[in-house]
Amino acid sequence: MKVLIADKFPEERLADIQALGLTVEYKPEVPAKELPQAVDGASALIVRSKQVSAEVFEKADSLSLVIRAGAGTNTIDVAAASKKGVYVANCPGQNSIAVAELAFGLILALDRRIPDNVASLRAGKWEKKIYSEARGLYGRTLGIVGLGAIGVELSKRALAFGMRVLAHDHFLHTDKIKSLGCEPMETDEQLMRESDAVSLHLPLTKETRGCIDRKHLEAMKPGAILINTARAEIVDQEALLELVKAGRIRLGQDVWAGEPEGGKAAFTSELAQHAYGTHHIGASTEQAQDAIAREAVRILQKFAREGAVPHCVNTAKTTKARCQLVVRHYDKVGVLANVLDAIKHAGINAQEMENRIFEGGATASCRIQLDDRPAPGVVEKIRARKDEVIFVDVVDIA
Repeated sequence: MKVLIADKFPEERLADIQALGLTVEYKPEVPAKELPQAVDGASALIVRSKQVSAEVFEKADSLSLVIRAGAGTNTIDVAAASKKGVYVANCPGQNSIAVAELAFGLILALDRRIPDNVASLRAGKWEKKIYSEARGLYGRTLGIVGLGAIGVELSKRALAFGMRVLAHDHFLHTDKIKSLGCEPMETDEQLMRESDAVSLHLPLTKETRGCIDRKHLEAMKPGAILINTARAEIVDQEALLELVKAGRIRLGQDVWAGEPEGGKAAFTSELAQHAYGTHHIGASTEQAQDAIAREAVRILQKFAREGAVPHCVNTAKTTKARCQLVVRHYDKVGVLANVLDAIKHAGINAQEMENRIFEGGATASCRIQLDDRPAPGVVEKIRARKDEVIFVDVVDIA
């Protein structure tokens, strides 16, 4: 099995992949536009920030798995992968501490104007009077939009600094939010209205694109801090630029609309001229990159040895299955082929299937989820194969 790694990857983890008996092709500098050709013959592809277009899936017939060595999968055409039956997996939570550290660092930097202090000193200026006018963070309110792994880590750091922490997350019950030491808010807008600083930790999806709009931004307190280490596209960029230029919002940002793909390039952003900005480095600590790489290796190992894909993002949550056919059978060649042949001739489609072997290897139990209930005659046909089948049952599941 060949694995193409198309972004930078720790050397020790490359050795771990090779130790699995897999062939590794390491091409961290391959441009995204050349991926369709580069991935030819590979069964698995590992990327970090590189775009994986629909063309990759159209041309790479051998490709079975794409691993995003990071949390989000918005750089991968997941819909195109699903059409070709290619698994897409990510490595969630492995970079949460690194991103939380940067987010909190940006909050501190904005409150104490640390970059401006440094620039002033390097320019030969002593301006203590100007830079002594910080508000301080103790007792201030931090609002966190999206209390996933990164949001939780950020809340720990804010609480340790004596801040009040508000949180809003569509997928967390208020009791869970309270158990983390945070105060649940009913809406993002309410959270932004009450906070001295707001940090965004949402994935980029159809639902979250532009979800922090002008109305949300204008709800913030004058001079409040907005931190975005998630994705630029979750915020209305036009409204953000207008409010930041006017001094209405102070911005700390690690992610940018139209940011370059590679590690070094020319980049012009009017918004960056009015923000404390970093170069999309939230996950870029040695600790985080090693943790992510280890998780990518674990996913590869599970896939190569068991056919399982941890953290898969594109398998169906539900299917058209209406019932489950359970067949206990002797572990012989052709038994399951005969069962599936009977289902096929009945015009019924199998949605999911699992076959487990019992100790000793003589018998097994197969579970087949079907999109229609087989007629009694079909079940009897399977049951009649006494030299192959021990027991048959049909259970409705929908």
